[in-house]
Amino acid sequence: MKRSPKRPPPQIGPLANNPSNRSAKKTLSVDSPAFTPATLSVPSKSSAISSQAVNAAPFTPRGLASTVTPIPQAETEPATFNPAQIKEFTPQQTYDISTNPPANGTAPDAQMPYDPFSMSSVADAMPPAPYNPYLQADNSAMPSNGAAYYQTQPSFAAPAQPLQYHLYAPIGPHREDLTPYQRTVHDFFIPNSLREDLQRKSEATRQVMPNSGLPRLEKEKYHSLVPLDTNNNKSAAVFGFPSWVYKAQKEDGKYYVLRRLEGFRLSNAGAIGRIKEWKHIYNGGVVSVINSFTTQAFGDSSLIFVYNYHPMSKTLAEHHFSPTNRYAHRAPANEQVLWSYIVQIASAIKAVHGNNLAVRCLEASKVILTEKNRVRLSGCAVLDVVQFEANRPIHELQQEDFLHFGRLMLSIAANNQHISINAKVSIEQLLRAYTPDFRSAIVWLLTPAHVPTTKNINDFLASISSHLVSSYDASLHANDALNTVLAGELENGRLFRLVTKLGLINERPEYDGQEKWSEVGERYILKLFRDFLFHARDPVTLRPQVDLGYILTHLNKLDAGSKEEIRLISRDEQDCIIVTYQELKKQIQLAFAELSKPATVVKGGRY
Repeated sequence: MKRSPKRPPPQIGPLANNPSNRSAKKTLSVDSPAFTPATLSVPSKSSAISSQAVNAAPFTPRGLASTVTPIPQAETEPATFNPAQIKEFTPQQTYDISTNPPANGTAPDAQMPYDPFSMSSVADAMPPAPYNPYLQADNSAMPSNGAAYYQTQPSFAAPAQPLQYHLYAPIGPHREDLTPYQRTVHDFFIPNSLREDLQRKSEATRQVMPNSGLPRLEKEKYHSLVPLDTNNNKSAAVFGFPSWVYKAQKEDGKYYVLRRLEGFRLSNAGAIGRIKEWKHIYNGGVVSVINSFTTQAFGDSSLIFVYNYHPMSKTLAEHHFSPTNRYAHRAPANEQVLWSYIVQIASAIKAVHGNNLAVRCLEASKVILTEKNRVRLSGCAVLDVVQFEANRPIHELQQEDFLHFGRLMLSIAANNQHISINAKVSIEQLLRAYTPDFRSAIVWLLTPAHVPTTKNINDFLASISSHLVSSYDASLHANDALNTVLAGELENGRLFRLVTKLGLINERPEYDGQEKWSEVGERYILKLFRDFLFHARDPVTLRPQVDLGYILTHLNKLDAGSKEEIRLISRDEQDCIIVTYQELKKQIQLAFAELSKPATVVKGGRY
């Protein structure tokens, strides 16, 4: 805010009437124009320098070049800054902020070969931005010339997917000053990492594509097909036919994986019978085979294999061979992780070989990672049906399983998916990053057995027995951690059932006229306890008491039936009742038993 200058006070007395004083007052007034000095008189001669002299050319003496020895000039000084030479900037009257200004150094009508700020191709491939519930600004009232810089927020739509996981994250740092008997709120619930992982899997399981164009398998009762392939490339390198993977739901409500072989014609009905042998395999490292059938619902003759569904799983090829930086390079895998893979896959091979079968598809693209360092063999039984007429000996196929197993682990260790070209070089390089035990295990798998002897999976497991113990110990620790989380959820379930009973008992409109449920009946204390528990106020600030510890403490005492007495006060503060938790628990049991009592059906109606 600008403040106006103060005027001098008026002069009173004889000085005010003096003409010379009035002239001085007028000359020195603050409202007078700016002071401009008059021409100064010089004793010898008078001269005045005009303000335009600043633009005059520099003085150069004449006639001195021939009589005076030239003096060497110093370095040329930069030109003196002259603000009078700068033109005043005048904006165009038709300037619009929405128009794109010309690039630096180009004419206004010049067109660039491309628009570096254009994201149309990327924007078309990206999904629309989800609704932002925290956006408070209203962009609708902005002028139209800012539309190029401020995008309007779309209207609210119920956000179905993806879930807002950040709403469940803990707020604030972890406290370290708690005593051993104190707990934070998040100690009573499932850890956030595990909860978020389970929620993502639940969301992926219930994901649907209404306009996918995929058929409904009416005969086999599968519907709601969702493709699980991460790319659209047709590859027949493993099975000899292009294969596709879908998630489907059956009419019984369960979810399965359908692996489809495109363009396969079944020539021998006995090939499907090999599926029965795979149904007997029940191992944690093998994805269970459910069924197999042929169909023409996709517009061709397709062979379908049905497996159990593991949501949010990815193949070892996607996990270990996909680039993670701009140099398309990924760090080598940890040796402990590789030993975990070896133990799990070896256990799966033992189960398969024990049933006189062979895996035959130990490829990085057919081994899935369902949990952290938890692998399973998928795609089993496919080659047994597709190559049924080849009728190869089972012991020959089992020996090939060891070779494929060794190539798989060597490719992950060497970070090279196409390891079969220079396998010997990669084996020699293993000692740079891994122990001799790991190298010996890979060499044993890749070395063929001398005829007539054969290799056995039991011999391999015996050679890595020390790592079997380490892997088993890690699984025990993981099991203990999950049991601890489950125990906490058990307590939460107990208290939830108690709160549910209170919600079902209180404020029953059909019992308003009955004495037991009135304010003079025995159930009245349950209503007062509900207010005591959930409608409590802070005694100092009189604000609502939002304290989870307060609620949990009284619910635990109620569930235990403690003989501790509490004082219950009505909302109008006219009634005050002193009861024990034991009496409250008894009334809850009686009231809930009355609600759970089956209705008596008599002739003429239901009472």
